[in-house]
Amino acid sequence: MLEKGKEILSQQSFSLLLGAELDVYKTGIAELSLKIRDDLQQNNGFAHGGVVSYLADNCITFAGASVLGSCVTSEYKVNYVRPAIGDILVARSNVLHSGKRQATCECKVYAKSGEEEKLVAVSLGTIIKV
Repeated sequence: MLEKGKEILSQQSFSLLLGAELDVYKTGIAELSLKIRDDLQQNNGFAHGGVVSYLADNCITFAGASVLGSCVTSEYKVNYVRPAIGDILVARSNVLHSGKRQATCECKVYAKSGEEEKLVAVSLGTIIKV
């Protein structure tokens, strides 16, 4: 399942541009990571909110796809809880509930420095089958 997920990610040009990697892909669970490069930071030196939001969105969509198949995000929200300062962003998502046509998923995004992780954002979204 992970190899199929990586193949799908490799077809997403925006994900490639940012450098996202799919690290975990199992039924109901997905994990994406992304190195925080200088060009992905905003003027205060932490990861831009749009980058954090992208990672949450894509991660919840992968989690939803793991139970629905081909799908897209219908809606999602992001709560930023602290600046994303670190070396790597890690997004972990899981399916909270799934029906035949849609899934509700949550995601937590962490900034990682060495072995230390700090929560930077929480997201909730609805993923629909296409």
